[in-house]
Amino acid sequence: MTEETQFLEYKSIIEALLFAYDAPLTLKEISRVLDDLDEHVIKNCICELNAEYKEAPHSFQINDVADGYQFSTRVEYAKWIKRLYRGHIPSRLTQASLECLSIIAYKQPVSRSGVEAVRGVNVDGVLRTLLDRNLIRIAGRGDGVGRPILYATTTDFLKYFGLNNLTDLPRIDELNDLLKDRNIDIEEEETEDMDHSLFPKPQTPIFERDETE
Repeated sequence: MTEETQFLEYKSIIEALLFAYDAPLTLKEISRVLDDLDEHVIKNCICELNAEYKEAPHSFQINDVADGYQFSTRVEYAKWIKRLYRGHIPSRLTQASLECLSIIAYKQPVSRSGVEAVRGVNVDGVLRTLLDRNLIRIAGRGDGVGRPILYATTTDFLKYFGLNNLTDLPRIDELNDLLKDRNIDIEEEETEDMDHSLFPKPQTPIFERDETE
């Protein structure tokens, strides 16, 4: 088997692995399946696959998510997929949960009182909901009076919002522009029931659960 033929086979195998798996796959996991294939070769295969998808063009791509790789639809097709799911029971985070999650994401590790100082209301119920959904975790205790519990985001948080790592979050000075853009989106797509989120639009549509807090 020639080197070129071997590379094409690796591409097909990697494509099959990502297509079949329902969570992001890390380079180490892919390498293990392929008998410890060099991770640089795997990256090259993924880059070539994405180039082929873009050239075709296809409606999907391979994204970096939570330090791994996963197939997702391109963001421009999100509204059509939302229409496909219209009428299904939504799974939506409340505005309170999104606000609390935003504060934790930018200030982590942060205590309950730290979150409440920003929101101005009690967040006990919201924190329980976010812990139950594994979007936040207990990250230790602070040095203040009573050694308060500190909270931080999880890998599931990255997966949920289609982020590779926390550096993908918009800078604080970008948030106003993002919110303005979201307000425009809401006016243009009123029937799509879009969320007021501080986070970037995910690569795949998110269907969130309404919660009582």
